Amino acid sequence: MSLIPVSEALQRVLADAAPLAAESVDLDDALGRVLSEDLAAKRTQPPADVSAMDGYAVRAEDVASAPMTLDLIGEVAAGHPFEGQVKVGQAARIFTGGVLPAGADCVVIQEVTRREGNRVVIERSGIKGKNIRRKGIDFNEGDVLLTRGTRLNDRDLMLAASMNYARLPVCRRPKVAVLGTGDELVTPGSDLGPGEIVYSNGYALTALARLEGAQARDFGIARDRIEDIVALVREARDWGAAVVVTTGGASVGEHDLVQRALRSEGMDLSFWRVALRPGRPMMHGRLGPLQVLGVPGNPVSSYVCSFLFLVPLIRKLSGRADIEHVRERAKLGRDLPENDEREDYLRAALTRGPDGDIAIPVTAQDSSLMAPLSRSGCLVIRPPHAPAAAAGSACNILKFSL
Repeated sequence: MSLIPVSEALQRVLADAAPLAAESVDLDDALGRVLSEDLAAKRTQPPADVSAMDGYAVRAEDVASAPMTLDLIGEVAAGHPFEGQVKVGQAARIFTGGVLPAGADCVVIQEVTRREGNRVVIERSGIKGKNIRRKGIDFNEGDVLLTRGTRLNDRDLMLAASMNYARLPVCRRPKVAVLGTGDELVTPGSDLGPGEIVYSNGYALTALARLEGAQARDFGIARDRIEDIVALVREARDWGAAVVVTTGGASVGEHDLVQRALRSEGMDLSFWRVALRPGRPMMHGRLGPLQVLGVPGNPVSSYVCSFLFLVPLIRKLSGRADIEHVRERAKLGRDLPENDEREDYLRAALTRGPDGDIAIPVTAQDSSLMAPLSRSGCLVIRPPHAPAAAAGSACNILKFSL
């Protein structure tokens, strides 16, 4: 199978993915979830004309000139409307959020008034509509304010509550299973023997999936035996995974057993080589409804491939409207040589210059180096066969979320 472009590989990964079934969740559990349908307001906000300040509700024509002394006829607090009507020469004490009483069309703030028993002296003239929040100035019943595909943030939850929703319809969160492969891998905290390597990929990939709203679980390490890999894949399927991500062993060498194990389970292979650096031996296939991503074992390759392919897949399964990463513009912080036939994703530090972002690719781009990845804020994208680029020239970047 020949190398395929990154864009084509992503299209294949997303082609058969569809938002998962909807469920209803409490408002308090909806942060980060994705709406499965549009939401229309169940009420009008504010539901009536209300005062924007503490002061006095008056008729504007009575206070067109100042000073003016008016008779006090009552008090209006939030949640306690005044039943009477403000007539000529009258005023009602009113507090922020109080419903404007009938007859009044202006609120004079208390700082420019003086109370004298049952009367109030207005020391500065007022105008019609002053310090009043009109009915429906925020939204009206029936207005669609939150749309399908929105990943709900803290401000959205405030709005949904004000729209009078206690529960929200959201897409189910996809379950992402991650498993490592390799006889050389040991868990963090182990005493390492000769040739052993600490398993780290799973921690990054489960965290990445969780940041995107998925339920993620690391199923641990499968040894280099087909039956061990199959056992973990079956365990992931029984868990209800929508996506299985394997790290390592996706190529076709004597010790690269992931493809053989998955084919023995009936996987329909989509591709396994991408014109991508880092991450050429990247694999994708389907096991019935289960999506399979096989990423390389080198830590940077596993992360970059998951960032490029797993993240959009999670977003589509979650029902989000914003599926693909947004490419942003920056200036290169150092010279770069010409590129070869693969699309290059260079780890880069990100700083802010006077004219925008500056991306400084790290010098060492080896796919095993985790320290430079940890210090990076973005990936600089270099198209296939891109010519040499000088510091200060424009480039496309993908920013990391944290």
